[in-house]
Amino acid sequence: MKRFSTIILGLLVITAMLASACAPAPPETIVKTVIVEKEVEKEVKVVETVEVEVEKEVEVVVTKEVEVEKEVEVVVTATAEPEPEEPGQEMIGNFPTSDENEAKTAQAAADAADMGSPDPDWAGKSFTIGVYSAGQRGAVSGPLYFWRPTFEQLTGATYDIVEIPYGELREKIFTDLMTGTGSYDVIINCSNFYGDYILNDWILPLDPYFDDPRMPQWDRESIAPAVAALYKWGDTWYGANNDHDAQVLYYRKDIIEDPDWQAAFEEEVGHPMPVAMDTWEDLLEIAQFFNGKDWNGDGDPDDGLTLHLKVGGQGFNHFMSLSAPYVVLPYDGDPATKVTKYNNVYWFDPETMEPLINSPGHVKALEMLMDLSKAGPSAMWGWSLGEAWADFLSGNAIMTFSWGDVGSLVQDPTQSVVQGKLGARGIPGTNFPYDMEAGEFLDLDEPNMVGNQVGCSWHPVLSKYAKEPDLGYYFMAWQATPPINHWNVAYGWTGLDPGTTYDWFEPYGTATVEEYVAGGYNADDALQFIGSYQDNFFNYPIFQPYLRIPGAPEMEEIWDVHLSEAVTGQVSAQEALDRTYDDWVRIVDDYGKDELLKLYQESIGYTP
Repeated sequence: MKRFSTIILGLLVITAMLASACAPAPPETIVKTVIVEKEVEKEVKVVETVEVEVEKEVEVVVTKEVEVEKEVEVVVTATAEPEPEEPGQEMIGNFPTSDENEAKTAQAAADAADMGSPDPDWAGKSFTIGVYSAGQRGAVSGPLYFWRPTFEQLTGATYDIVEIPYGELREKIFTDLMTGTGSYDVIINCSNFYGDYILNDWILPLDPYFDDPRMPQWDRESIAPAVAALYKWGDTWYGANNDHDAQVLYYRKDIIEDPDWQAAFEEEVGHPMPVAMDTWEDLLEIAQFFNGKDWNGDGDPDDGLTLHLKVGGQGFNHFMSLSAPYVVLPYDGDPATKVTKYNNVYWFDPETMEPLINSPGHVKALEMLMDLSKAGPSAMWGWSLGEAWADFLSGNAIMTFSWGDVGSLVQDPTQSVVQGKLGARGIPGTNFPYDMEAGEFLDLDEPNMVGNQVGCSWHPVLSKYAKEPDLGYYFMAWQATPPINHWNVAYGWTGLDPGTTYDWFEPYGTATVEEYVAGGYNADDALQFIGSYQDNFFNYPIFQPYLRIPGAPEMEEIWDVHLSEAVTGQVSAQEALDRTYDDWVRIVDDYGKDELLKLYQESIGYTP
């Protein structure tokens, strides 16, 4: 725990400074909430909640300028008012939107959702949600703002939203939980936080609420099993349904399937274009062929591939999904998913807790990522999600592999020229995986295909220190109801991806193409997009295991840095992963190898 001492000291110093800046101590004290907004590097807005003492119930606005930094504005309010909407924000009914169809379909979802029986005692109460920072119309945080007026009307209560930049998320949430401060009642969390949650008993199980008549009912059986496992530890539910992350491949179907471009490829490369892109080797050939050519006819050279590879911007997830088929092999028996020392493992040796991250399979996969990164603009080494997606949506890149956001954002004519031209499929495999037991690369007749649930699968959990746990769970359950969750998934700006039977088409689910078309989708695009997710979750024989042990977020942050060192040419793939190995050994030792080994075995389903 010593790694957190500096964080705690900094938190206490900041809290003391803010308290001293507010006002002299009065004879009558009332504890109120202060919302502090400050500008930090890269112009990311951070919102923190601290408690101070104020004289009476009046609204005071104190603005303090610090010459060497940025302006710090402290707003002290006598009541727990929700954050103000953006100036001039248009409302249609209860919804902050100017899109009539969006408001209409959202209202239909709200009307169809189970509402339970809200407790009258909740009227006038509030709770706080901590969430990844993306704004009022941004991924993950956006739905919280969108649905808040309806929640207020439904319950008579409200909630405050505290946005936290991705790079600070682990530090702020873990510090709050470790100190027992309880700044956040509900946390929209990343699934890789669970190991630390469980080890420290930081979050509350949800099972006791399932039969509570006050609470909305949501369908846990509808969630894809690979994702449902991320909402639980063992058989106990800790998370409510929300997001269902996996990466798939998106491409310009109109260009890839164009006979003229296929003929040009064969003339230049010497064999037919591998249109199916079943392997990463096939995909690399196509990306390299199109990169630098004016295939969109705008007079400028265009990109073969676009990725978001910025450190701290979730870029390491690309390597996770790409590398899985080079590393993870099925069990040669029944079931293929059985976890052994050499099968269905990716992160650590399940018997010794030695990191596998610098295995020959991982190294070969990183060399592939380095090659792929050269089949597009070098600027993408510093691109975040939005910039990489924009390159594809604006028609300047042939392909990208990323989350479900892309499939739905393609349908937005204000930012996409790709609607009606979308191709999508599950992540490619490879014919050349590394066999850890044999100590050699294989040469397979059919590609090794490995499904993934790469990403955070952002979903709410309930803090052990929640001041209003029942009200917080009500919100979690209401958002998890099929009508509201399906609406959130269908609209791309929400950042929530498909993963339930009511998102899937037959034979995997109950959704129809017409439902998506009613929400603004092109019918063929919907079939491509949803079909690729169905393939990933149901048609791939094995899955890449998910890292959820204590220390996992720290491991992935360090890994992210070393991957970037390789992709940007600073070190070789082998050196980057050797550095990662050394850092992971240190983290494992810090937490305690024996304790981590037990939790790791439990999390991946390995029986010694």
